[in-house]
Amino acid sequence: MGILGKKIGLLDADLFGPSIPKMYNLTEKPELSKGNKFIPLVNYGVKTMSMGFFIDKDSPVVWRGLMVMKALQQLIYDVDWGELDLLVIDMPPGTGDTQLTITQHVILDGVIIVSTPQDVALIDAIRCINMFRKMNVNILGIVKNMSVFICPNCNYSSHIFGIDKLDNIAKNMDIEVLADIPLHKKIMQDCENGYPTVAAEPNVPQSLPFRKLADIIWKKI
Repeated sequence: MGILGKKIGLLDADLFGPSIPKMYNLTEKPELSKGNKFIPLVNYGVKTMSMGFFIDKDSPVVWRGLMVMKALQQLIYDVDWGELDLLVIDMPPGTGDTQLTITQHVILDGVIIVSTPQDVALIDAIRCINMFRKMNVNILGIVKNMSVFICPNCNYSSHIFGIDKLDNIAKNMDIEVLADIPLHKKIMQDCENGYPTVAAEPNVPQSLPFRKLADIIWKKI
């Protein structure tokens, strides 16, 4: 969304496996504002907050449900986001305490389901869709992640995780497929290096699906 000129905040709600610090090359600990709230760390024009900023990268987070809920509430209420056009909340897979806490404490404009196209992932995706519908949260659509691998040498397309299952499920559940994100080595390497492709190099071909997705989402909300 930042490439559209919007003021974006990104909340990493994956308390047990936070990845935003690595992907955005952020290692500092957030400072406190005069109002005693955490100030988000910024890179590539995106304000970010993650539990990963507060713990050692090799330390496990071993918390029961109540601790998870309290930590999420702190990330929701005790962060000075300033003026934003959109706050993106990156949730872990599943239908557990994280999803329940967020739906109870945040008025969501909608959720986007991200899934690879194979059965093992789609089982969880269906559960998530049903849970959010039960919580009366609008499903904006589903993103097909790693949908196809294109050989960099011969341009042969291989649907490693299957081809039609996700589309059929989306049709049966009356959900729009918002984007097909290919499996590409550059996207992986850039994220590994703290250099997210679409934020750092918005004009390269690998960024195009993300740019189109951002435009679709913005129009929906």
